[in-house]
Amino acid sequence: MVLAASSSHRRHKCAEAARGLRTAGAHDGSIYRPPRAVAHTAEVIAFAASARLPASYDSGGFVREGGLVSYGPRQVEHYAIAAGYVDSILKGAKPADLPVQQPMSFDVLVNMKTAKALRLAVPQSVLQRAVEVVYE
Repeated sequence: MVLAASSSHRRHKCAEAARGLRTAGAHDGSIYRPPRAVAHTAEVIAFAASARLPASYDSGGFVREGGLVSYGPRQVEHYAIAAGYVDSILKGAKPADLPVQQPMSFDVLVNMKTAKALRLAVPQSVLQRAVEVVYE
């Protein structure tokens, strides 16, 4: 197993980062992007595809746009937690007094078209766990 890390904070460096992972011998990857990079989702997916890197992502949006698989907190729950914090603060609570909360539900999404393009067989157990399977 090869552990390689590659990072890019600049849009034009994403391809270089993806190639660096492949050159280092990586056979798959996990891609996490900062919120400000959401506008470049398609490019991030294209870079992983060009490197033939089966990648997992932290958000289902990647899978809907062509990424292979995602595993991350259920977004609706995440927003509900944030709304609860805002509500408490607006009612006078001190932010330092609020408990730290973490998401309790996580979603798996799989893109079968991408799996086929990468010549990967997705186990039935993964498909059964997925909340969404994209075929086109």
